[in-house]
Amino acid sequence: MSKIVKNQAKTRTEIPPCGLCGKSKKPRYKTECCGNWICGDESEYVMFSYSRDICSRNHRRFTLCGSHHVEGHKGDWKTCKKCREDFEPEMYVWYGMNEYNFEKLPNPPAFEPTYCSKCGERIVLPDGGYSSLCGVYRCDNCPITEKEREEIIRGYKSKHESK
Repeated sequence: MSKIVKNQAKTRTEIPPCGLCGKSKKPRYKTECCGNWICGDESEYVMFSYSRDICSRNHRRFTLCGSHHVEGHKGDWKTCKKCREDFEPEMYVWYGMNEYNFEKLPNPPAFEPTYCSKCGERIVLPDGGYSSLCGVYRCDNCPITEKEREEIIRGYKSKHESK
């Protein structure tokens, strides 16, 4: 879990508002990753609520900046090759461009959209609502049957054993 440093020496009026939501009433902290003022107490997060109400958690979990820091990568997150390799192109762009960033990814790379392998419907990876097995994507309307699962795994193994 990312540690956040609280500046207790300053009064509430001296600490800038949260750089993401703009609120001044909640306690604010400086992020370890980029040193920006942010609000939110991650201990208040309710497991499996999927809430996006805690700015500090959102920045740590849903940005390249936060991920870069948590993973211990060196250098600037905007040019980190390891960060680029860790995510599928669509997710890399989302993590670098979403509303939880203080700074957006300059010149995000183009990416091919993802489609359901059965019905062909566009899958927007950051929105969820899909499953993935060995690089095969299915929308929630097209679950993978046990027979298809075995075929997908067999095809994946044969493709990767020949390399």
